Amino acid sequence: MRKTVNIIGSGFAGLSAACMLAKEGIQVKVFEKNAQIGGRARQFSEAGFTFDMGPSWYWMPDVFEDFFQQFGKSVSDYYDLRQLDPGFCIYFGKGDKMDIPASEVEIYDLFEKIEKGSAKRLKQFLKEAAYKYEVGMKDLVYQPSHSHLEFIDFRLIKSVFKMGVFESFSKHARKFFTNPKLLQLIEFPVLFLGAMPKDTPALYSLMNYSALSQGTWYPMGGMHKIVEGLKTLADSLGVEFHTDMAVQKIEVEEKTAKGITVNNQFFPADFTLSTADYHFSETQLLEKKHQSYSAKYWDSRVMAPSSLLFYLGIDKKIEGLEHHNLFFDAPFEAHAEKIYKTPGYPENPLFYACCPSKTDASVAPAGKENLFLLIPLAPDLEDNEAIREKYYEKVMTRLESLLGVAIKKSVIYKKSYAIKDFKADYNAFKGNAYGLANTLLQTASLKPKLRSKKVKNLYYAGQLTVPGPGVPPSLISGTVAAREITKQVSQTTQIFDYEKTV
Repeated sequence: MRKTVNIIGSGFAGLSAACMLAKEGIQVKVFEKNAQIGGRARQFSEAGFTFDMGPSWYWMPDVFEDFFQQFGKSVSDYYDLRQLDPGFCIYFGKGDKMDIPASEVEIYDLFEKIEKGSAKRLKQFLKEAAYKYEVGMKDLVYQPSHSHLEFIDFRLIKSVFKMGVFESFSKHARKFFTNPKLLQLIEFPVLFLGAMPKDTPALYSLMNYSALSQGTWYPMGGMHKIVEGLKTLADSLGVEFHTDMAVQKIEVEEKTAKGITVNNQFFPADFTLSTADYHFSETQLLEKKHQSYSAKYWDSRVMAPSSLLFYLGIDKKIEGLEHHNLFFDAPFEAHAEKIYKTPGYPENPLFYACCPSKTDASVAPAGKENLFLLIPLAPDLEDNEAIREKYYEKVMTRLESLLGVAIKKSVIYKKSYAIKDFKADYNAFKGNAYGLANTLLQTASLKPKLRSKKVKNLYYAGQLTVPGPGVPPSLISGTVAAREITKQVSQTTQIFDYEKTV
């Protein structure tokens, strides 16, 4: 008889797990609380504009390709992927813009123009980062991290210092570069990991390898095209999807997960996999006696940032913007302090602007611009319309000044999204946007476990467990959880077959 799995949540972790489990002949049902699948990667359309609600950066393209190849497919079977050139740009001030080209050779030239001798040092930096990426993405992130013992491996022990686990990212970067602009370029990817560069392991220079060596990509039609591709694959494998179905409870009998209750209806299954917010799943869907982690434990966790977002439809084209734009015209340290050290709203925030209509004509009407603004914030801050409007004015005023273009009067569609929305739509712990921070004490087996400590046949995946925040890690998290369930199914079947034989 086919084994069954109920999956809670249809973000990248839920979708990848559903495909992997169905591939093994397991019957899968996915339950999504919202009307549209995709979790944080949902999409909406208004006034002729189409907005990705969450993720907008497509890095680590090999992770996506490797996933689809497990099914004999390719990324190109599901969406049209284009490399961006420039990959992104950084504004340091008015008239002070740095475009990051797609070509690695051109990146070396850019560094050399800014800091003499830095091209050679960048090659060494990226060589080390490539090693970290290779070991990290092949040997580390696909481990279930049940125990430290998984990492007692000659290759990993031999390379632990080479991986930069015990050196800060900030210190590591300053061995190679001294120019403030180059340092900001190198350090910006870790801003969303959950700690300041001086408190983040140098291991995460692997993100620089992806950004600068692998390049920045975009699926035509938006990031939701990845979700649509995963859904198409899941459909072909027989996965059932149920939307507008908020799970009320994970049912447990004799310390074993037996199914879930949705809209007062019981859906039995041999296994339950929650890819919804881990904290919510534990504290709201399980009785206290079945919870693996205490309230004190959760309150002590270091969270990655939340965000204040603005989705804007602009009634004209905007000169000076690329697809991805980082605005570092304000002090980096001051903003980072307000996220990680003394939580509060920054006086002069750094911000990010995504303008996908520069690449993709389908996301905005002709002659108009699709603009997505993001301000990283500490989680669990006060969130109201007055605060949102204050920061909208701050950012738009700065944007107009830096570009030398009037924009506010051309806004014909506007929607904001912030901490209270993350809580309402995704049950996000403290309104986080990115999950659990990747600090040294919250890495691998030190994160909340994929497998429940107290309930048999109950698993978790997503950005609050291994391997961590981000789209590729979430995709991997679902894959790893599915493999663990499949492994348990196989072991159970072997025992059953042996007992039948005896």
